[in-house]
Amino acid sequence: MWYKRKVNKKPKIFVGVSGGVDSSVALALLEKEGYDVTGVFLKVWSPDFLPCDWKEERRSAMRVCALLGVPFLTFDFEKEYKKDVVDYMIREYSRGRVPNPDVFCNKYVKFGVFLKKMRALGADYIATGHYARIHTNIRMNTNDTNSYELRESADKEKDQSYFLYTLNQEQLKHILFPVGGMAKTEVRKLARKFGLPTAEKKDSQGLCFIGKIDLKNFLAHFIKTKSGNVLNIKGEVVGTHDGAIFYTIGQRHGINITKKTKNDPRFFVISKDLKKNTITVADKESEINEVYSTKEIVVIDMHFIGEEPKLPLKTTVRIRYRQVVQDSTLCKEVDGYHIVFDNLQSGVAVGQSAVLYDGYICLGGGIIEKVINKVNKK
Repeated sequence: MWYKRKVNKKPKIFVGVSGGVDSSVALALLEKEGYDVTGVFLKVWSPDFLPCDWKEERRSAMRVCALLGVPFLTFDFEKEYKKDVVDYMIREYSRGRVPNPDVFCNKYVKFGVFLKKMRALGADYIATGHYARIHTNIRMNTNDTNSYELRESADKEKDQSYFLYTLNQEQLKHILFPVGGMAKTEVRKLARKFGLPTAEKKDSQGLCFIGKIDLKNFLAHFIKTKSGNVLNIKGEVVGTHDGAIFYTIGQRHGINITKKTKNDPRFFVISKDLKKNTITVADKESEINEVYSTKEIVVIDMHFIGEEPKLPLKTTVRIRYRQVVQDSTLCKEVDGYHIVFDNLQSGVAVGQSAVLYDGYICLGGGIIEKVINKVNKK
């Protein structure tokens, strides 16, 4: 199959099994191909005020491994997950930024400590149920090493390359994505064909590992907040909110507008002020120039999966998950990397990831540090 790589011995693969259908099929595919596979459940930190779902997920993963007759292990990464994912998320929200915990979960846990543990125990690869593809560029000269590309999934609706942009060449060398070249419908069919107990299980949603949570409720356990005013672009009070930190630029749900009319427009958050504890909203239709206002962003912690390209570079970028890629130019200035958009953007949140693409190849990305609007660029 497409994920095979030329090796001199039967490779040993640790497969991250979460208890869901995607990782279950990834494990089954590798086992059916004759690889030496072990299912591994990653136990992470979970708050005591949320339902304890990880035990049931672990049991689900164990049932899959038992059915396939493969060994099962549990790795405890609770400390690492709390420090590098949860604490980071809380810290960023408290600063008024909008973090991307799934990116950090992949970077520090799934392809960080898990990968290191795999290598320490003598395995050759880790595999997961991510929807993304890895392409190997074979070097013809035996003195050169192969290079690796991270590519979008064959299923564009499920593609997760956006969350994987921090991977590097050494990591890609030891990673497999068995379902990345398939559509979700095909994965479901294979799960039924293999008789997996997860075949009809619903897709997981929400925060990496923890699942679907009420973000306001979660953050309220760690950050003190108070209600404040919602302003329109004229500075008039038009509603109330539960705390400015809870809102992200571009958000249109959960905004309590008290000054209502018969034909209420759809209001979007365009800015927030943590010191004054206010958020400002605009109507996407009549105030479109206020909503679509971002011409340029400054990106920090820029990471390139391969060699750094020659700049300036015409490229495409996503500034949020599942966004249609936007034409742009990447350049480097004194204060860091800049991404200049061909068309004005909306909903650009500081703290989110800006991920670069060349066609279906993910080039890398970084964290949005500054938003430069058409009205404030100097």
